[in-house]
Formats: sequence, structure tokens, C-alpha cells
Amino acid sequence: MQWIYLIMAILFEITGTTLMKLSNGLTKLLPSIGMAIAYLLCFSVLSLALKKIPVSVAYAIWSAAGIVIISTIGIIFFKESVSLLKILSIIFIVVGVVGLNLSGVSH
Repeated sequence: MQWIYLIMAILFEITGTTLMKLSNGLTKLLPSIGMAIAYLLCFSVLSLALKKIPVSVAYAIWSAAGIVIISTIGIIFFKESVSLLKILSIIFIVVGVVGLNLSGVSH
């Protein structure tokens, strides 16, 4: 169940970050409220995941998945720039998460 909580935390974090962008600096009411709710739910279910998953592993997966997915959303939907350095940097983050998970931490 803890892995489902972690996936939910990732989805809420992605939702919250996307709504943060759509809130235009918290000047649009509905995206701002949605962002606050999404982050509240995100950290609530992340705390449940941390009951069984080591914090180093959970946080690494949560943040890396968020970075990859939010970067993709930014490039596709918000027309943000993309460069080789940006892509390589994201790949290094993912490699770091895989390395952390292969480091001998038992699940």
C-alpha cells in the first residue's frame, strides 16, 4: 500500500505544480486553491508512504518523478525551452534515483 501512497503523492505534486504555473503567481483564485489542496493531499499521502519506505528512497523517487514529468509538461504544454543540457541533467537525476534504489536498501 505504501507504494500506492507514493504514486498518489507524485500525482498530487504534479497537479499542484501545474496549478501553480496556471495560477499566474497566485493571482488566479481557482488554480491557487487547487494548488493548495493538491499540495496538502500530496504531503499527506507522502507521509503515509514514509511509514514503510525509507525517506531517502521515497523522496528520491518522488522528486525525480516530479522533475521528469513536470519538465515534460512544461516543454509540451507551456512551450518551455528544451536543450541537450536540460535533458542530460534530467537523465542524471533519474540515474541517481536508480543508483539509490540499487544501493542495497531493502524494500
